[in-house]
Amino acid sequence: MTSAVYPPALNAAQIEQFIEDGFVRIDDAFPRELAGEARAIMWRDIPFDADDPSTWMQPVVRLAGYGGGPFEKAVNTPVLHSAFDQLVGAGRWEPRDGLGNFPVRFPHPDDPGDGGWHVDVSFPGEHSDPDEQQDFSAWRVNITSRGRALLMLFLFSDVGEEDAPTRIRVGSHQDIARLLAPAGEAGMAHLWLEHVGEDRPLALATGRAGTVYLCHPFLIHAAQMHRGKEPRFMAQPGLAPSEPLRLDRQDGAYSPVEIAIRRALQER
Repeated sequence: MTSAVYPPALNAAQIEQFIEDGFVRIDDAFPRELAGEARAIMWRDIPFDADDPSTWMQPVVRLAGYGGGPFEKAVNTPVLHSAFDQLVGAGRWEPRDGLGNFPVRFPHPDDPGDGGWHVDVSFPGEHSDPDEQQDFSAWRVNITSRGRALLMLFLFSDVGEEDAPTRIRVGSHQDIARLLAPAGEAGMAHLWLEHVGEDRPLALATGRAGTVYLCHPFLIHAAQMHRGKEPRFMAQPGLAPSEPLRLDRQDGAYSPVEIAIRRALQER
């Protein structure tokens, strides 16, 4: 893939923050107008009345696969392409034409039961059923993050501290790198991460619609209940690599994603 040349989206301090903390926040990564267009499309698929909170009968509505239109435009802004180049490497990531699934969270007294701490798995195990594409129980993650170069959090609504922001264990990608290293390329499945990184600082993925968090694929994160007033629209797609991550490059041209892993392993 040949990337267009864009001005750098991130400064040196932001790149270092990504390496150390495991994420960087980009405000106004895509226009708020696109977020509004996208919400209008998604409301057509939600079985509630947007203007009547009494109809919001579930804590989460999971909407499948959105692409094209405002979704494609949101993930392909110049600032994001530039940031992808800076964090993953120019020519080392696959473009997206959409943002995939949206778990839309509503103010509701019931706990949806999906708030466990986790990292996103990225490739199927050898015993995964090819006919069960949505069964991720046997999927895995490995030390070179096969199949995922970044985890991304796209805010399509304004998200405050009460609006079910994704919880992040700051710096926890380092713990996962050290956990995965002994498993090599085969990687691991069924990671129990409730206590991994539990002493690390907590961050919340808040911001105005149009904000994007670019996260290291090993970052431990979790959902939470919605205690606010307005539905929260967020996508969390992965950015796929166009070539495998490498932790031993002869030319030393490591990306920040790779540097973070290497640094974590050196500090064991």
